[in-house]
Amino acid sequence: MSAAARAASSSFRSPATISRRHRVILLCSRHQRYRPCSLSTNGSGSAVSVDQPVVIHETRTLPAVAFSESAVSQLNLAITALLEDPPSTSSGIIRLEVPIMEKAAAIDWLLAQHFLPRCYFSSRGERRVHSTDFSGNEHDRYNGIDEKCLVSVAGVGSTISFWGYNPFSLEDWKCIKRFLNNDCPLVRAYGAIRFDAKRNISTEWKEFGSFYFIIPQVEFDEFEDGSMLAATIAWDDSLLLTWEGAIHELQATMKKLVRFDKLDQPILRTSIVGCSHIPNKASWNDSVTKALEMINRRNSGLVKVVLARCSRYVTDTVIDPVALLASLRIDGQHSYQFCIQPPNSPAFIGNTPEQLFHRKFLNISSEALAGTRARGVTEIEDFQIGQDLLYSPKEDFEFAVVRESIRRKLETICDEVVADPIKRLRRLPRVQHICTELFGKLRREYDEFEILDSLHPSPAVCGMPSEEARHFIEEDV
Repeated sequence: MSAAARAASSSFRSPATISRRHRVILLCSRHQRYRPCSLSTNGSGSAVSVDQPVVIHETRTLPAVAFSESAVSQLNLAITALLEDPPSTSSGIIRLEVPIMEKAAAIDWLLAQHFLPRCYFSSRGERRVHSTDFSGNEHDRYNGIDEKCLVSVAGVGSTISFWGYNPFSLEDWKCIKRFLNNDCPLVRAYGAIRFDAKRNISTEWKEFGSFYFIIPQVEFDEFEDGSMLAATIAWDDSLLLTWEGAIHELQATMKKLVRFDKLDQPILRTSIVGCSHIPNKASWNDSVTKALEMINRRNSGLVKVVLARCSRYVTDTVIDPVALLASLRIDGQHSYQFCIQPPNSPAFIGNTPEQLFHRKFLNISSEALAGTRARGVTEIEDFQIGQDLLYSPKEDFEFAVVRESIRRKLETICDEVVADPIKRLRRLPRVQHICTELFGKLRREYDEFEILDSLHPSPAVCGMPSEEARHFIEEDV
C-alpha cells in the first residue's frame, strides 16, 4: 500500500510518499571497474561519461570532541586546511570525520536541517542473531548495518548524486561504485530504484527518475555509544567536477547547518481534511477477484501476486516528512527506517522489516517474510494470534512460496544454500509475520548488482513467478 501526505506550502514543498513496492537500497562496495553513468553534484548537473577510476579514496579521522557544536568547528578548520593544501590527484573522494562522545539521534539532527537534498537510513535495532554456518558450527552473527555498531545515518547536501530515466543497469551501478571503496567504509550511496522502471513515471516520482542515489556532503552518524559528524568531498577533473568547486560547495553547505538540541518525540498536531484511494474499494475487490481467478486457472503459471493501492491524504497543516518519519519511530522498531528526498521533490519515506540480502565476502544471507496478523491486546491473545499465523494452511503456503522462490534465486549464484527449517514470528509493534533466514556461499565474488538483479523483486513485494506477477500488476493498474 502507498500513501502520500499532501500539504499546502512550506520551505520543503515536500509531501511524503510511503511505499512498499519501491526498493530502498544502501550500496557499499570494494570493487572498481567503470562504465558511463549520469551524475550531478549537489542536485544539479548534466549527463557525463565516466570511464576512468577515481584515483584516491581516503578517510581522515580528526580528534574526538565532547559535543556536536565542537564537531562543526573542527570540520570547518579541516576543510579550510584542505583548501590551502589541495591533493595533487585529478580525482578522488575524501571523508573527514569527527567522533563525538555525546550520543545523539541522527533523525533529531536531520529535523534541525532545513534544506535539500537529504537522506536518512536506520538499522532494525537487533544487534546479534544466533545462526548455524555450513560446517554445522553455531556462532553469533552481527546483524547491524555496520561492524562499528552504526545505528542510523542522516545526510544533507550532495557530494555527488546519480539518477536516470532508463531502468537501473549494471553500467549505472559501475558509475556509482567507482566512488565506493573499503578504504572509506562509511562512504555510502543511499537511494532507491523503481519497482517497474518500464512503466510511465507518475508525478510524485518524476524527480527520482527510474533510480536516484546520493552520497551526502555532510552526514551525522549515530552509533550505539556515541555520534560522528562527517563531510565528504568528491572531485574528478575529467567530469568537470573540480576540487575547488567541490570544496566551495561543501563550505556553502556547512554554513547552512543549524545547531540542534536533543528533541523529545515529535508530536504531529494535524488533522486529515480529505482523502482518496486509487483504486476505490469496488475496483480493489474486482482486482482481487481477478487475481484469484488467474491463480486458480488450470494452466496458469501465476502462484502469488501482491496488489497495492495509492492513498492520498490532505491535511490542515504542513507536515515535514522527517517529522512524520520520526513520529513513526515506535512503529519502526525492528524495522529499517528510511528517507530519500532529492531537490525540489517529495520525500520517499517508510518503515520496512525486510532485508533483501546481506553479503560479507562470499557469505550471503536473505530472509523469507510472509503472512500478517495484528498484535494481540493481551499476552494470551497475542500468543493465540501468533499460533494461528504459524499454523494457518493458507499462510503456510504463502510463506513456503516466498521461501522457495528466494532459495531458487540464491541457488543461481550460490554453490550451497541452507534455509533455516524453523518458522519464527517476527513481531513488530502493530503486526507480526512468519519469517526464516536463508544462507548461501557465493560461487565467486559476484558484483552487488548481479545479486540485486537476481533477488529483486522478491515474492513478498511482487509475486511468483516475478515476470507473470509483474505483468498482471501492469495490466491491472
